[in-house]
Amino acid sequence: MPTAHSKGAVAILEPMITPVPPGRHLLRAKDLIDARYREPLDVPALARAARLSTAHFSREFRRSFGETPHQYLLTRRLERAAELLRNTDRTVADICLIVGLRSVGSFTTSFGRAFGMSPTAYRASYPPASARIRIPTCVLQAYARPRSDGSREDNGDRGR
Repeated sequence: MPTAHSKGAVAILEPMITPVPPGRHLLRAKDLIDARYREPLDVPALARAARLSTAHFSREFRRSFGETPHQYLLTRRLERAAELLRNTDRTVADICLIVGLRSVGSFTTSFGRAFGMSPTAYRASYPPASARIRIPTCVLQAYARPRSDGSREDNGDRGR
């Protein structure tokens, strides 16, 4: 809301601008990582999204979120890979590429550090995905509906 400051007989209107908290800019980059973790993202691109210099962005991101932007991106990718290992039958190499990583060897090493076991051992510790086939809710509801036996009021016998 503009405020009026008077200088003699002339009133000057100045808008009151509330600065955006620095953390808000960092959230833009964090949201970008969460939404587009599959894509090749680097610190300069994330810093641009946050509208900060690269060095300042990296320092502030780590201070605010407890890990570097690169670590955060890798964590998101590994979490998604773990979900895919649990719920699909895709190969480890496919999953590596799906989550945006390029090297299966590096993926296996990073996954082992994060989860304490290889991707293959992680998958083996869960029931096979084929044993847990998901049925869409709409299909479940369609098969759970009562069957029409012809005795309902809305079966076309109106007016008789």
